[in-house]
Amino acid sequence: MTDRNEQLFAHAREVIPGGVNSPVRAYGSVGGTPRFVTAARGAYITDADGREYVDLVASWGPALLGHAHPEVVAAVQEAASRGLSFGAPTGAEVELADLIAARVAAGDRRPVERVRLVSTGTEATMTAIRLARGYTGRDLLIKFAGHYHGHSDGLLAEAGSGVATLALPGSAGVPAAIAAQTLVLPYNDLAAVEEAFELHGKRIAAVIVEAAAANMGVVPPLPGFNAALTALAHDHGALLILDEVLTGFRVHPAGFWGLQQDAGEEYTPDLFTFGKVVGGGMPLAALGGRADVMDMLAPVGPVYQAGTLSGNPLSVAAGIATLQLATPEVYARVDAAASVVADALDAALTDAGVVHAVPRAGSLFGVAMLPEAPRSYAEALQQQAARYTPFFHAMLDAGVSLPPSVYEAWFLTAAHDDAALARVLDALPGAARAAAGAAA
Repeated sequence: MTDRNEQLFAHAREVIPGGVNSPVRAYGSVGGTPRFVTAARGAYITDADGREYVDLVASWGPALLGHAHPEVVAAVQEAASRGLSFGAPTGAEVELADLIAARVAAGDRRPVERVRLVSTGTEATMTAIRLARGYTGRDLLIKFAGHYHGHSDGLLAEAGSGVATLALPGSAGVPAAIAAQTLVLPYNDLAAVEEAFELHGKRIAAVIVEAAAANMGVVPPLPGFNAALTALAHDHGALLILDEVLTGFRVHPAGFWGLQQDAGEEYTPDLFTFGKVVGGGMPLAALGGRADVMDMLAPVGPVYQAGTLSGNPLSVAAGIATLQLATPEVYARVDAAASVVADALDAALTDAGVVHAVPRAGSLFGVAMLPEAPRSYAEALQQQAARYTPFFHAMLDAGVSLPPSVYEAWFLTAAHDDAALARVLDALPGAARAAAGAAA
């Protein structure tokens, strides 16, 4: 008998390219049938066959508080009762902008002086780059191999043949001339950045970097890397865009930047991008930064950006409720739960004899089938990725939903209580043995 997930996937492939609306959901890296989710609450999701799983995806990050937090749901319902979309400014937009700006602080430093709300992380990073180019009057962008900043044309670029060679298109449909406006450099390699600035410095508008890389597995910046990037950019008249779409307000009340400030790594980006948690699971993202840069945006300045659904009242309501509820106690619970699972993952793989590392960036972590945590995309690609497939399916069979790719981060929430964690810990030894038995 074909189960409901298989039926839905078969039908979906007839009407949706690949059967999904975002590629990783298709289980291409791990094989098998995607689970079609019908409900989510707290630390759990339920699939189309009615099976419940402990969820370690958390909607790829937004569910910091857990799924369907009652106060967030109530805020959205109340907002919906007053209308779904206005295409006009609202007081709630101002409240959310104030919350964002107030949270991104360290001592007397408040680097987010203006905020613009948009609908997606791709839109936030695309706008930040356009803004940097408009502000500097320059065209080139530095990004890092393995970092994901959304799917706008200039960011779907692959590294050229040399360290400081202009990039080639990384996707069909991206014109070569657009990809050539991007320099793709190896991550955590300051010498490569210095060389790029020596060769192209007067043409470089900005450096964009994930605050901590989490789209090639979790690969944190080396100590001092983000600060040194900022100094290099500023020395050459360029801007630093810190992409916190994934890490912002998830790993710390002030994002990964805040975590680094607490650790004594002082630096001040010119622009930040936020997504995921900032919308509480609803479609919302933001960019923010220095007033003189942000005020280049229309209608004040000449850099155009607009969106009919920007500042959508339902999304804004979810974002306000989530940030208000994201207290220090919430972060402490998420950190503790992440430590429990990460430590148990490490122990299970060690006991099974699987070569691995468990890299971490705050409460974010993942698994790399390597003897040491990778520091760059090239190193991440050297892992025995095939071992993740049986590991993933063993966990799924045991009722634990993991990211369907070894190159994704695992996410815990404040709703992962002792019972949910126990189910994860019970599943790990068998999954580790399955990984050990796989062909490398």
